Order: sequence, then structure tokens, then C-alpha cells
Amino acid sequence: MNAVLIAVIVMLVLSLLRINVVFSLIIGALVGGLTAGLSVAETIDAFTGGLGAGATIALSYALLGGFAIAISKTGIPELLVLAILKLVKSKGDSDKTGFVKALVFLLLLMMAVFSQNLIPIHIAFIPLLVPPILKVLNMLQVDRRLIACILAFGLITPYMFLPYGFGAIYQEIVATQMGLSGLEIALNDIPKAMAVPALGMVFGLVMAFVLFRKPRNYKQEAVKVSELKVQVKKSSIIFTVISLIAALVVQVATDSMIAGALAGIVVLYVSGALKRKEADVLLTEGMRMMAFVGFVMITANGFAAVINATGHVESLVEASSGLLGGNISAAVLLMLIIGLVVTMGIGSSFATIPIIAAIFVPLAMELGLSPVATIALIGTAGALGDAGSPASDSTLGPTAGLNVDGQHNHIWDTCVPTFLCYNIPLVLFGWIAVVFVL
Repeated sequence: MNAVLIAVIVMLVLSLLRINVVFSLIIGALVGGLTAGLSVAETIDAFTGGLGAGATIALSYALLGGFAIAISKTGIPELLVLAILKLVKSKGDSDKTGFVKALVFLLLLMMAVFSQNLIPIHIAFIPLLVPPILKVLNMLQVDRRLIACILAFGLITPYMFLPYGFGAIYQEIVATQMGLSGLEIALNDIPKAMAVPALGMVFGLVMAFVLFRKPRNYKQEAVKVSELKVQVKKSSIIFTVISLIAALVVQVATDSMIAGALAGIVVLYVSGALKRKEADVLLTEGMRMMAFVGFVMITANGFAAVINATGHVESLVEASSGLLGGNISAAVLLMLIIGLVVTMGIGSSFATIPIIAAIFVPLAMELGLSPVATIALIGTAGALGDAGSPASDSTLGPTAGLNVDGQHNHIWDTCVPTFLCYNIPLVLFGWIAVVFVL
């Protein structure tokens, strides 16, 4: 039995049974290692050896959480909520409510897209922007599963299709790994190859609006505009904006979320916008908010190390190829599903490409696929599973923002909806692109 399949299935089943994701990843890694013939000691060594790769990400998210809470205490988020509430309550009719919903959806979608390309801050904007508007979303009875899908679309589609920011990094990895595997390609061919799979993501977003359009009630106290009238000093607004700009500039300049978050916190601290007496408590509270994300990312790196140590990704592809007998349609579909399984387990599309490119490129050449079709195969197989994976930034980020009041389950309200809305259309559109279009 293939260790990769067993490990991922165990992890996913346990997660769906509401077992903590960290424990699910650990148990899945142990089962996978033992299934592959590794001893308990070898499995644990591989697992612990991979944990360090997630430490930087975990610290980054912890500092971003602290920065987010510090920003929330300046009064700026309340001003945003107050402005939106005034729009809702100015007339109170259905047309106005529909307008506000559309405005919130567009704001979140644009921020998610910009976070990948125009302002490459990834999920750092979510703990800053999403928690303050939850009261508005509750009042509008918006299903948070729809918000999770909107955010996931903006976090995934841009890097698949647009060669800027994280998209440039992803597409560079695709080109480099395909070259190392024996197929040199031009970078400017990648957006063309990924156009049809990107349409699959658009189709999934439309499907999310259909599936989660009905009102959904969440517990909250009545929101009164008068209660949100906060006294915010002009200096606090100025220094808060400066801190956000500083965090962005430093992060882009240093390519480090740690440095960016630290720069923003320092500006708030030195300027007095963050009161020194409250600073320690607030920063600790913010780190605690993002601790879950950090622990999952660390554990996911250990899981990925065990997957690599088993060597069963290669055997999975080879065994599947032998069963297909040169059937191009079936082979492409199976390779896409293998990409889905690997990414669901590892939680990173960027880390999946090096694993699958070395195996998929020779198989694609043997099947007679064109270079552009092979790009679509590798690019889509890598991106598959980013939506829906319990260990992915694209699901952990939205959950961190939507579950601040404990009413949004990571697996059933983020992972399952994004899996259904994006992975199924992405398999279909990726398969169409490789077999029929390219």
C-alpha cells in the first residue's frame, strides 16, 4: 500500500472527525512512515528534522498576530465598522444591504488578490481586516463559508496566473524544476498555459456564491452605532497609517514578514499609539491568536519531511503509469489527482512542484504532451489541494480571521467549502486544458 496515500487519508479523515489538525498531521506522518517500512525512530527523526523549516513561518505569523491586535486597539478598525454600519442603517432597505454586501465582498477580494501580486504581503492583511468587520457580516447574515471562499480565491488564483509577486516566485519554481527534469520552457508561456485552469477557479468562485448565498445567523450582541463612536486622536490615526506603511515597505524590502511586523510594532510603540502599559498584554494576545496557525505550519513541515523520506511519491506515479497503458486522458487525470493528494498533505503548492516535476515531466514527454500542455499539468497539479488542505496558508489564514469569536470551524467551514468549490473545478479545467486545449 502506498505510504503517501495512507498518510494523507489518515490525516484528512481524522481532521474531518474534528480531531485537532496538529494531532492529525502527527498521526498521519507516523502511519505513513511505518507503512513505508521506516522504523518508529526513523519516522520520528524525519518528522523532527523537518520541523525547523516551519519555525520562520510560525514566528512570522505570531508577530503579525501581535501587530494585528495592536492595530485593533488604536480605534481604526472601529472607524471602518462605523462607516459600513452607517451605510447599512442610512436607509435599511434591501437595496442598501445588497450594496454593502457587494462592497464588503469586493474589498476582501481585492485585498486578497493584491496581497499576492501588487502588495505581496500574503495573508498578513487577514487578521488586520477581517475581525473588525465580523459584526457587520453577522448583521448582514453573510455565511462565513462564502468569505473563506472569496479569500481563498484571491490567495490562490493570482500566483497561478499572474507573473508578479508570489506569482513570479511560483512560476519561476515551475520553470526551474521543469528544466532540471529535462524540459526547458520559457517563463512567458506559463500564464498562457495556466489561463484555462485559472478559469476553473473563477467558476469555483461563482459556485461559492451560489452554494453559500443563503443567510446564516451567528451569535452576537446587537450592534449600536452609538457604541462604536470611538474617540481616536488624529495623531493615532497618522501613526497607525505610518506603521502599516512601514510594515509593508520593510517586508517587501527585506522579503521577511518578521521584519515587516516588527517594524510596524516599533512604530506603534515608539509613537505612543500603542500604550506601553498595555503593549505586553496586547502583543501576547495577538501571538496567542495566531499560535494555532504557527503550530500547524511547523507540524506540516514535519509531515512533508516524512512524505519525502518514504520515497513513495515516485512509486505511486510509476505504479499508476503502469496501469494506464498510455491512455493520455486517464494518465493526465490521475497525475492531477496525485498532485491534489500531495499538496493536501504538505499544504504548500510551492513545495509540491519540486516533488512532482521530476516525476511528471518524463511521464508527460513519454505521453507526447506538448511543452505548454506539460506546464499546465505541472502548474495545475501543484496548485491543486492548496484550497481545502488543513495545513495550507490559504485555509489557515481565512480561519484565523473568521474564527476570532469561535464561530467558524477550520475544517468544516473553511477546508471543506474551499475544497468543493475549487479543487473539483480545477481538476476538470486542468484536465481540459492539457488534453483538449493545449
